[in-house]
Amino acid sequence: MARKFNEENERIKRRYLQYLREAKRRDMATVDKATTAILRFEKSTGYKSFKRFHIEQAVTFKNRLSNEKNTRTGAPLSKATVDSTLRAVKAFIHWLAGQPGYKSRISYADADYFNLNAKDARIAHTAREAIYPTPEQCRHAFSQMPSATPLQRRDKALFAFFLLTGARDGAVASLRLKHVDLVENCVYQDARDVKTKFAKSFTTWFFPVDDAYLQAFHDWVKYLRRDELFGPDDALFPKPKMGLQDGAFAALGLSRDTYANAGKLRTVIKHAFTNAGLPAFAPHSFRKTLGLLANGYCKTPEQFKAWSMNLGHENIATTLSAYCPVSPSRQGELIRGMV
Repeated sequence: MARKFNEENERIKRRYLQYLREAKRRDMATVDKATTAILRFEKSTGYKSFKRFHIEQAVTFKNRLSNEKNTRTGAPLSKATVDSTLRAVKAFIHWLAGQPGYKSRISYADADYFNLNAKDARIAHTAREAIYPTPEQCRHAFSQMPSATPLQRRDKALFAFFLLTGARDGAVASLRLKHVDLVENCVYQDARDVKTKFAKSFTTWFFPVDDAYLQAFHDWVKYLRRDELFGPDDALFPKPKMGLQDGAFAALGLSRDTYANAGKLRTVIKHAFTNAGLPAFAPHSFRKTLGLLANGYCKTPEQFKAWSMNLGHENIATTLSAYCPVSPSRQGELIRGMV
């Protein structure tokens, strides 16, 4: 059964989403989240016209979200999910208050009724201690990865590359051979071709991690160039070439294409850890592992700045706050050790 909709609402939503994309320059993931949140609110009102907005609708919507269950887990929605949903709808209502045909019915102050109470807001924004693999866990998982077939060699080189660069998985999925320099041991994340965060281009020199990672990656690139005859525009971590073999659909080798997204790459890394009897760490957690290593390698502010730039950060504070975690117990050790 098709969902209900209000034609008038659809037209103004379309204008708002265009505003987010073109005027506010939001990426599609952000726009999609706003679309889902607004639809959630619209459903709670019975798809009434936004021109009939009343603050009681906001109060009712907040109560419904507080009692709603996650469709996948059956658990109550997290405070963070409730908060992000309310903030998306609040932004929409605030925008509506300035639009012709709506500003006589909605005030800017009406948007404030979508705020969480102070207690729940603090819970929603509380930073949780991140879980990430230690260098020893990474080395163990890496050593257990097979390398008998081209695809297995690709996966092992992929694991090594994440630790060598700390690159985001979306960027890695779109990298091509031309972006890699084995002489200088670096990779140029060119936003014209690579899906970097905020479309920012920058160079990452390989971090000083275990030589086994560097060797595995060097061997992989040389294999692609020498044995597979890959050129500069071919994928660094290509998809498999699929076809029929003995009557079944199977991987027949390597294609020259990049993945459309990072889903497969995340699966490869998670399986590498679980197959070694470890938690299913995601590729992004390697950035925190490298943040931990920074404490041992960086002795001067200049070195910390270089390490930060290598991760694609313009501000060293971003690296220190997000990727150099200090647990409460470690905080105590450090303070007691200052003599």
